[in-house]
Amino acid sequence: MITIFGVISLTFMMIMYALEPRGRVYVLAFAVGCALSSTYGFLSGAWPFGAVEAIWCAIATRRFVSTESVVC
Repeated sequence: MITIFGVISLTFMMIMYALEPRGRVYVLAFAVGCALSSTYGFLSGAWPFGAVEAIWCAIATRRFVSTESVVC
């Protein structure tokens, strides 16, 4: 079950990373994907992976907050 969660969270994270240039909401979605991947890392016992993903989550969240929304 944990492996399925890991595959889904990592796939989601990579798709959102690829879609980041399309808009600010995808940056936030990437941050969520990093948080999910970090959770997977810690749950599976791969704490270095979990720690790195937590750092990426913080970076993506900061980028989301600092990016202005575009109003059309």
